[in-house]
Amino acid sequence: MEVNFQKYADGLVPAIVQDHETNKVLMLGFMNAAALEKTQKEGKVCFFSRSKGRLWTKGEESGHFLLLKGLAVDCDQDTLLIKAEPLGPVCHTGADTCWNEKNYRDDFLFYLEQVIQSRRKAPPESSYVSGLFAKGINKIAQKLGEEAVELVIESKDQNGDLFLNEAADLLFHYLILLNAKGYNLQDVVNVLQARHTK
Repeated sequence: MEVNFQKYADGLVPAIVQDHETNKVLMLGFMNAAALEKTQKEGKVCFFSRSKGRLWTKGEESGHFLLLKGLAVDCDQDTLLIKAEPLGPVCHTGADTCWNEKNYRDDFLFYLEQVIQSRRKAPPESSYVSGLFAKGINKIAQKLGEEAVELVIESKDQNGDLFLNEAADLLFHYLILLNAKGYNLQDVVNVLQARHTK
């Protein structure tokens, strides 16, 4: 990958950081050759801070690092696109992005998975989800089974409202079970896609 750091007098090129999963633009920084080299070597996004006059690894004080997932240079070789995994809010204000946008895919199920993950870590008495996790995998699996039976029962009737509510309950508890086993919907989608191509 050739980057033209000599194009600008200060030897810096813009570096656009994008979430590798959501594709949301998180921030803009500047890199010189040393910052790029450090980023590639350590796997954490490093910039050249113009205000500090030194290399600066994003998250070095907050712990909200940007883990490198991919790099690309534009057609003029003077701008970098960095794909990263943010470990927490990106902006110094505490926002997800430097434009105060929420960083999630325009996919409610993906968002719901994030909610489940955050509630899993909460005290058991604070929410239904955390309480279910506290009871263990057997209880989570049992609850999913109960919801599946309830959906089957509703499918035999003609009440569309009840059927959809039971379907939502089943899907919600399915996401909880996936999380409890260390997986997510994308893992299941990957299996389905692999089957589809066979």
